[in-house]
Amino acid sequence: MAQTSEDSTQTTDPSTWSGLDRIYTRQHIRDKKPLPYEHVREADVMWSKVVWRMVDYREKMNQPLYYPTIAIGERMSLIAVLLEAIETGDLTAYMASIENINEFKEPLTFEQVMTEFDAEDQMQQYEDLETGQMIDTLVSGEVRSDEVLQLMVKEMWFFDKKRSVLDVRIIGLCPIRVYYSPDDPENLRKKKLFWVKFDEARPALAQREVFNTFNDSERRSYDEIFHKRYFDGYIVQEANVHNNRMIQEYTLGEQTLQEAESIEEFIFRFEHDLWEF
Repeated sequence: MAQTSEDSTQTTDPSTWSGLDRIYTRQHIRDKKPLPYEHVREADVMWSKVVWRMVDYREKMNQPLYYPTIAIGERMSLIAVLLEAIETGDLTAYMASIENINEFKEPLTFEQVMTEFDAEDQMQQYEDLETGQMIDTLVSGEVRSDEVLQLMVKEMWFFDKKRSVLDVRIIGLCPIRVYYSPDDPENLRKKKLFWVKFDEARPALAQREVFNTFNDSERRSYDEIFHKRYFDGYIVQEANVHNNRMIQEYTLGEQTLQEAESIEEFIFRFEHDLWEF
């Protein structure tokens, strides 16, 4: 069937495009809501285990969480989405304490979050070339989102006897900054920036698309990425009697990786053994 002039205008007129590479207006991602969870009662949870998982953005599978480091239209990196929601007041950030006992105890303001990035506005002195005098100048802080190379995910694995399934729910997210300090440029540092409650972050994550390597017309949201577990990570900590100490505190070298794999294996075998006759 020949294409009418009206149809041709609708598909080729740049004024109707939602972006430089689109011939139609994208509405689906803007209307997305968080995927609903199955209701869980305390009485139905017969077993559970809380673990902390490290997600490294340098792994190929996790790169959609890292890019773009500079926003492309409405597409933003995960850390940019979280910062935007914190700045608008739609999301509360919490201090990333060293003890890791209660990640959601002390709220942070957006200005305090900027301090964690070393991105607060600072007063600096510059020499006036005409008078030779030193002038105080306010320099705006800059967030180096490309320095956020890791993400810690706190999650709970549990067995729901009502549905007879082993399920997992994400509890919180903690971006980790990997950077060199100007005072010590040879020493690579890691810093937990802040924690956010995953349930509170889901509305913002559901309305931001993530690049799909295999299909440009099917863009998943960040909420779907986490909900369907399209990411890869390794366990660095489990709930334990020793103040939830991290694995690296009681293991060395390859033992750390072996202990992480042992915890993964324990969860897998627990589900397997439930159905062994």
